[in-house]
Amino acid sequence: MTVSEQSPVLDEPVPAAAPAGRRIPLWLAVVACSVPMFMVALDNLVVSTALHTLAVDLKADTQELQWFVNAYVLSFACLLMTGAALGDRFGRRAVFLVGIAVFTLASIGCGLSDTSAQLITFRTVQGFGAAAVMPLSLTLLSQAVPERLRGLALGIWSGVSGLAVAMGPVVGGAVVDGLDWRWIFWINVPVCLIAIPLVVFALRESSLPGVRLDLVGMLLAAAGLCAVVWGIVHGEPDGWLSAKVLGAFGAGVVLLAGFVGWEARVSEPMLPLSFYRVRAFTLTNIVSATMYFGVFGSLFLLAQFLQIVPPRTPLEAGVRTLSWTLMPMFVAPVAGILSDKVGGGRLMALGLFLQGVGLGWINLVADTDTAYSSMVGPMIVAGIGMGLVFAPTAAVVLSSVSKDHAGKASGANTTVREIGGALGIAVLSTVFVAHGSTRSPQEFVDGLHPAVWVGVAVVLAGAVCALGIPRRPRPADAAEEA
Repeated sequence: MTVSEQSPVLDEPVPAAAPAGRRIPLWLAVVACSVPMFMVALDNLVVSTALHTLAVDLKADTQELQWFVNAYVLSFACLLMTGAALGDRFGRRAVFLVGIAVFTLASIGCGLSDTSAQLITFRTVQGFGAAAVMPLSLTLLSQAVPERLRGLALGIWSGVSGLAVAMGPVVGGAVVDGLDWRWIFWINVPVCLIAIPLVVFALRESSLPGVRLDLVGMLLAAAGLCAVVWGIVHGEPDGWLSAKVLGAFGAGVVLLAGFVGWEARVSEPMLPLSFYRVRAFTLTNIVSATMYFGVFGSLFLLAQFLQIVPPRTPLEAGVRTLSWTLMPMFVAPVAGILSDKVGGGRLMALGLFLQGVGLGWINLVADTDTAYSSMVGPMIVAGIGMGLVFAPTAAVVLSSVSKDHAGKASGANTTVREIGGALGIAVLSTVFVAHGSTRSPQEFVDGLHPAVWVGVAVVLAGAVCALGIPRRPRPADAAEEA
């Protein structure tokens, strides 16, 4: 079933000037924005299921295995706002296309890698490309869709994002079990060959005329975020109180404080601080961070639980997560439609509450002899909750700022989201290691329970924050000096 068959209203042509004056069906514009986003979101997760195979083939040690994942997360999270700023200055579609091309060339490099160092290098470059694709896909979508259809379009976009989350473990497991690990990266090539001409055909170019790049702000933000994320990913293996982790956090705080000070005085800031005077924008960013902290930190451990209790292959475990991770694909479009009618904050609060209930329920039934059938119900509840958060988050963030600054707002929200996810995995892994281990099913369960309860607490705290989001946020004046 195509998007147009699901939502006939999206067959309407783009009302604004499409490329070369063509009239483009809205469903095609939605697909053009969503396919590249799916590609980069998938690669955020797909490598995790191949780590054991990579350890054998590349003779990688534990630290190198961590960097196969962290190199991508680090460069991606630190450059999201930079990618949005470059799009504003040089053209959003142009930078979007460059991001797709860089990501795909780096994927080819990953597939050709013969050493750990080569793979880590190309994973870092993949993150560079992804940082341009993710925020600009949402900006281009918001421009291609009329206001009255924005909720539906954002719901579909969020559903595709949820599908990437769902398919990451499954695709990784299928490739590792049936093919060679290199195909994890080679599959990006045909996606790119479809995505680039589709973007050129279906999306129009846009930029902010006369805007100047905030080079100092870009450097301060990238360096500060890099230091913070580096500290987060090293917190569990090296110790949260180790000198280099504390030093990284200290450097990050100083650099980000310098970034805030600079943005407050520069005439054309990379991230207008006036955004944060809008309650809806600020609280939605907090909600995003708490959701990714609690849900993805817990999901990181539960995916391993399904491989250990009892022993299963990565593909078998990945398929069993689908009862959770497929739900956003169905729920997010509905939540997008309802967002304007009932209020994005209310939907986010309900979604986070359901996620907390689902996680807590899973934690109560999880044991060394737990049947998978007893986990399906809570997984579905948690998945429905995820779907209720994705689309309203995007809708509230975009409606909180002027349309010209959608890229900056999207980049800021995605950055907070990724940092929240990285922090959740690091903190919950630390709690897990303090109470258990992977040596046996019983020891894994012993560590799982306290770790997931931390995730539940953070998710429920996010639900309380979501209740404070006003139903109709007031757009920020991004031109105003903060």
